[in-house]
Amino acid sequence: MPDDAGAPRRTGAGPVIVLALVLALAAVLLTALPDDDREGGRTCTARTVRDWDPDEPLTGEFARYGDDATRTDDWTGGDGTHSVRLPDGRVLWLFSDTYLGQVHAPPNPVGESVAWRDVATPLVRNSAVVMSASGRLESTLPAPVFPDPAPGQWRWPVAARVEPRSPGSAEKVLRVLLWTRTAGQAPWIYGVPTATEVATLSLPALRLEGITTVLDQASVADPARRVLFGTTAVDAGDWTYVFGGTDAQAASRPTSHAYVARVPRGRLGEPGAWEYWDGSRWAVRGRPAAVLGNGEDKGVGSAFSVVRDGRTYVLFTMAAGAEGLTTVTAYWACSPTGPWHGPTKGFGPPLPRDGVAAYNPQAHQAVGGDGRLVLSYDVNWLDANAAAAQLNITRNVSLYRPRFVSLRLAPP
Repeated sequence: MPDDAGAPRRTGAGPVIVLALVLALAAVLLTALPDDDREGGRTCTARTVRDWDPDEPLTGEFARYGDDATRTDDWTGGDGTHSVRLPDGRVLWLFSDTYLGQVHAPPNPVGESVAWRDVATPLVRNSAVVMSASGRLESTLPAPVFPDPAPGQWRWPVAARVEPRSPGSAEKVLRVLLWTRTAGQAPWIYGVPTATEVATLSLPALRLEGITTVLDQASVADPARRVLFGTTAVDAGDWTYVFGGTDAQAASRPTSHAYVARVPRGRLGEPGAWEYWDGSRWAVRGRPAAVLGNGEDKGVGSAFSVVRDGRTYVLFTMAAGAEGLTTVTAYWACSPTGPWHGPTKGFGPPLPRDGVAAYNPQAHQAVGGDGRLVLSYDVNWLDANAAAAQLNITRNVSLYRPRFVSLRLAPP
């Protein structure tokens, strides 16, 4: 080492190096900043799942209620899990396809040590289960809650909100968004998307008062381009943002696309109040434009959930590709219209056995607390043959029930 190694040197390189470092740091910071929020120019903070745990008490409560054999007209299993807290503290749980009837103690007809139901057990297209303010499931509303609109068609309930009966009214009602589907041929074995509707139920009696069509998609020739809204809804400011999606039924479309509409808060039941994001602005009419999805490695399942954490919107969905059978992932954005960043690192919630798949992750802000978010996921037999899947889930009643995890969001 030279003798003068520790002596100060004067060169012309110092200011240049400092300037280069400043420019490099600025570039990093600009790259890290999210794009502007299209709703107001505000930025937000990235979010990902920091930690998660199985919510065994809530999962166990649905198992307890479903296994209760004292009634034969109540819920024993279902999917399409959504929830809403009512003004009196109760929580209403909404389900799509639902098994009613009797559950039998093990062993099942093939000798497995699991509870089971008879293959002739009634299956209805939708149901609603009432949970007390203390968290105990108590009763099933007469099912189906929402009658079939026509032969070969049915209604699946999705997001729900308590709203004034009319703007400014002190009387509250429950609005439930519905997906109308029509029986179809393969690959549409779970029905062809047909329309988005809104049902109104009285409070506190939960009596169905009427159903209004919001967006009819029957005129869209390609079923894969039909958008159904209501898989999830988020309140922000003066608006309720209602998210929707297409169905990716063909192998050439491994992921679906997400869309968003907005409605002035309290006016879900007014079709004329709905506005749809068309890619550049909110429009009352016109073709909605996708806000997330490239048809390959980025996109959503046919059902997904969105929550708001501070200024950040977080979207939960099953992952793209083969991981979509086992792995929940997330995207985040500063605005409902995006741009959506991700997917973030996913996690694999517990599955009860091999040969089953998880789907329809849904956030439940009607339950939980202490800074943690409750997320449900549905479980079904992994079989492209609907009849074979139905046979297997009657042999083991635990397979066709929601399971829950509790998670915490944080910056990555």
